[in-house]
Amino acid sequence: MGHQQILHWLGEQYDQIAAWAADNPFKDHGSPLHHRMAMLSAAIRDLPRGDNIGVYSDLSHRFTRVTVDRASDRWPNAQITLTVGSDLIDQLPRWYQVTQLFQQADLLVIPRPGYDITADKLTPLKQLGATVAVADLTGLAVSSTVYRNDGDLSALPPSVATYIERENLYLCQNAT
Repeated sequence: MGHQQILHWLGEQYDQIAAWAADNPFKDHGSPLHHRMAMLSAAIRDLPRGDNIGVYSDLSHRFTRVTVDRASDRWPNAQITLTVGSDLIDQLPRWYQVTQLFQQADLLVIPRPGYDITADKLTPLKQLGATVAVADLTGLAVSSTVYRNDGDLSALPPSVATYIERENLYLCQNAT
């Protein structure tokens, strides 16, 4: 639900939204990439207005720097803004070729409950060359981790819950 809310908000702010799922080397995802891409597609299909939001699986790469290269090749005249949740701020300086990444794309940080955005957290990003903006949106206090750990369906759009059940993805999916 949180990703869906963010995508809807982004769709109202930007001309074109390119979404993808990737295998972040700093994270355990709990399901294969093709399933996460399918769940992302389902969540976007459920949006009330999503004609400027698309899932682009061909952009996906474990390194965001490569993803941004692919997006730049696909849309050579676009001003690219990379959107991340505030839970990733501390991780960003360790990303692959982050200095080059920040030369290619502006950074938009979405506040997440429990992950404060402070000047001292943004300073290292700016020192690496990032142009940083903070969205005037606070994400929902839900996460996919809550579902994976507790089986709480309120964290999921119905179409995503249906997909998970059909594909029998998470052990806790039958918890409720």
